[in-house]
This record gives sequence, structure tokens and C-alpha cells, in this order.
Amino acid sequence: MTSTVRPDRQPLVEPGEPLSPSRLIRYSRQIANPNFGEIAQRRLAQARVLVVGAGGLGSATIPALAAMGVGTIGVIDTDDVELSNLHRQQAHGVADIGRSKLDSVAETVARIDPEIGVIRHNVWLDSHNALELFSNYDLVLDGSDNFVTRYLVNDAAALSDIPLVWGAILAYGGQAGVAWAGHGPTYRDLFPVPPAPGTVPSCAEGGVLPTVCAMIGAIMGSETIKLITGIGEPLVGRVTTYDALSGRFRELEYAASDDVAPITELVDYEAFCGLRPAQNSSHAATEGDAANDTDTDTIDSRELAALLHSGSPVQLIDVREPFERAIVTIDSAELIPLRGLEGHLGDIRTDVPVVLYCHHGMRSERALRVLQSAGFSNIRHLLGGIDDYAQVSDPALTRY
Repeated sequence: MTSTVRPDRQPLVEPGEPLSPSRLIRYSRQIANPNFGEIAQRRLAQARVLVVGAGGLGSATIPALAAMGVGTIGVIDTDDVELSNLHRQQAHGVADIGRSKLDSVAETVARIDPEIGVIRHNVWLDSHNALELFSNYDLVLDGSDNFVTRYLVNDAAALSDIPLVWGAILAYGGQAGVAWAGHGPTYRDLFPVPPAPGTVPSCAEGGVLPTVCAMIGAIMGSETIKLITGIGEPLVGRVTTYDALSGRFRELEYAASDDVAPITELVDYEAFCGLRPAQNSSHAATEGDAANDTDTDTIDSRELAALLHSGSPVQLIDVREPFERAIVTIDSAELIPLRGLEGHLGDIRTDVPVVLYCHHGMRSERALRVLQSAGFSNIRHLLGGIDDYAQVSDPALTRY
């Protein structure tokens, strides 16, 4: 390991025009902080911050940035608001279900302060557009929920010479840090190799406590303000972790690694993270992806629907939790949750094809490996899970 470069603590953004009396009143409690003052507030007003994702962390950070006076906030997201979002994505409400998250969060910002500019980027971030998007901003916040996007954002920020404030949440815990190439280590120094596909559940699979979103989002917002204004000591070369069950915070220090290759270009991040083309990040498989998938361990939604409708013998096993089955299920499926699968090996048939499914395909892939390790050779799992099946083969099914 090489030593961590200490950030120079110089403000990231030059101050804008003097504030009007009404703006001074609005931010008076913030301006009054020691070593902050009007100049720092004018830096915030001049800043352009890009937020990747308007979900759990985006809902925590975007309203806070607007309230603190960040003048321009760009948001990248392509999703619509769903009922299952609302417990943790508090920038959205019941009336927003079915609407674009971009439109919803923009209205939230407007209610807080109509003078804050919101730029909506309704695009899927990838290697082709990342550098162009990042070139218009001083800093990027990553609130994404998948490793493909995390590595892409890290590399694009490094190549764009802007700092990255990142956060990650799952179940009862989360972590946050700052990656800033040239000023200290990056996300790749902390995580040189992405985890194997299916080994880290998403929030949809593993759950998340909404207060964890709020806590990690608050840390990300504070780091953003520190970088823009030059106050404090940013989390460069350090990661703060939070455990809601114990109420404890921990800090991990790390340094730039000589074993990590320099970032010189954007690459194929799905290949880097070990994903097959049909498993396009967190998105469901497309028809073209499925057509190109020759993996005999998998079955796509159209093929499963045809198999079920044909009347051919098949054992369909749902490896989700009982509460998820109560929301929606595929007819004829048997419930054997993943956490208890090894205790039910005797219930798995060997004389007919067996198809496993979960919500999005991660748990069913893990269940597949468990059964294969136990000697089963007649097992496949559903790509994209029941969520993809509902979109592709049975729109009457409830999505969550």
C-alpha cells in the first residue's frame, strides 16, 4: 500500500454572487456556524452536484442538498415510483406512485426551495454517456444499488477529475466514503475486486431499514458540503460504517494500492462484475438478452410460461419468504424459502425439471448453487425472477 494523500481542503467551488436578504435569512442558522459564513453559502449556491439515483439514498440526500442551498442538482434515474419504495424513499408519496422518480423528486425540491435548479437525466448511466454527463458537474453522489454502477461512477469521476461521495445500505447497516483520484484512494482501492454475482443481495432481496437510508444519506450530504466549501476533513481514505442494531459507528482507513491498475478508460462494467448479458445490472432481462443466453442453468420468462402452459411435468419452487408469496405468486409454485432449503432436499424432485424463482433472480441463483452442490443436475432458475415474469409473461401479477 502507498500512503494516503491528505486532501488539501481547498474549496471545490468558487463563491457566486452576494446573497439577497431573503436568502441570508433562509440560511442564517447555517451561515452562523463557526468557519462557515456567507462565502461558504455562496459557494453552495454556485455548486453543481450530480446525484446517481432517486431511490433510498437519493431521497435522503437530494432534499437535504436543496435545503442547504446547493444551487443546481442533477439527478440520474429511469425508474417510476412503486408502493414498495415509500417506506424508505421519503421524497416520494402515495400520489407519486406510477410517476417518474425524477418528476417526483423535482417537485419535492420545488416545495423546499423553488430557486434550486433540478436537471433531470432520464437515462441509464453507462460507459457511453458517463463522461459527458459528469463534465457538467463539480461533484457526484452515488446512491446506486448495484456494483456495476458503483465501479462505473468511480471510474468516470476519476477520469473527470471530480470527487465522488458514495454510500451503500443493506438491512440494518450502511457505509459512506469519499473517493477522489489525485487526492487520495478511490473505490477501487477499497474494493479492488467486485463480489461474485448473487453473493450480495440488493435491498429488494435483503431488506433495508429506512432510518439507515436517512443516516447514510445525512453523512453523504455532510461530505458534499465539506468538499464544496472547504470546511472540515472529508472522508478521503476513510469509510464510516453504521450499525443500526447496535447504534455504533466505526471507521476504516485505507490507502491507494500499488496493485490496483490506474484508471485510464471506462470499460465493460457488466463483464468486470461477472454478469451475463441477460442479467443487465439490476434490470430485468430483455428479449434480446434472453435469446443470447446459452446458460443451461437458467430459464427466461417466456420459456417458463410456455413450459407451464404446455402441461409438461415441472416442479416450480418459490425460494422467497412467506410474506412475499402473500403479495404475489405463480400458480402451482411450492414455497421453500432459501434460508431453509438445505433442510428440504428431500422435497426436491429428480424425475422432472425443477425451476427456482425469487423476486429478481439473485436468491434463486444462490439456491441453484446449493442444490447443484448437493448433487442435483435437473435444476434451473428464472432470470429476473417473478418481477420479470410479471412484466413479460403475466401482466396481471402484482409487482413489488
